[in-house]
Amino acid sequence: MIRTGPHGLKDWPADLRVIARRERAHPGAQLSLFEQHAGWRFHLFATNIPRSLPSGHANRVLNNLAYLDALDRSHARVEDRIRCAKSMGLTRLPSHGFDRNKAWMTASALAQTLLAWLAQLGLDGELAKAEPDTIRHRLLHVAAKLVRGARRRRLEIDQTWPWTTDLVRAIHRIQVLPAPG
Repeated sequence: MIRTGPHGLKDWPADLRVIARRERAHPGAQLSLFEQHAGWRFHLFATNIPRSLPSGHANRVLNNLAYLDALDRSHARVEDRIRCAKSMGLTRLPSHGFDRNKAWMTASALAQTLLAWLAQLGLDGELAKAEPDTIRHRLLHVAAKLVRGARRRRLEIDQTWPWTTDLVRAIHRIQVLPAPG
């Protein structure tokens, strides 16, 4: 039906396989009319990973539907990063000129990378998995000032800020990381 229907995939490679996964919808999910009627959520993905390879072990792995499903689900991380990049300014290009937009995209990618490293190395719990807007609001918008004295610099953070302890914990985690090299 996929290859011969009115909107079929006649021109697609012969080794293309479309695999459907059926799962119960989680509470609060927005379902299509078909999904509401059936009570299931359907997810389709296409793969051209060959059905058979020379080595026997690889054949079992690549033909294993659970492996192919896990491979497909790993792309959700990529989609999350794209969504985060869009929230970090990737969709708000400032100009019609290529050079300015190129600089904007570079700054946006740098900001996204720095925020991802902050989450990976300095945060724990729910903040480690939080969206960029949440991290910005809780950690980067805090009232603080940099104070010099006794030949040292200190960061004085507003103690009434609800996430002060999370920010201090993140700073300490990053400070104890070994120096590169």
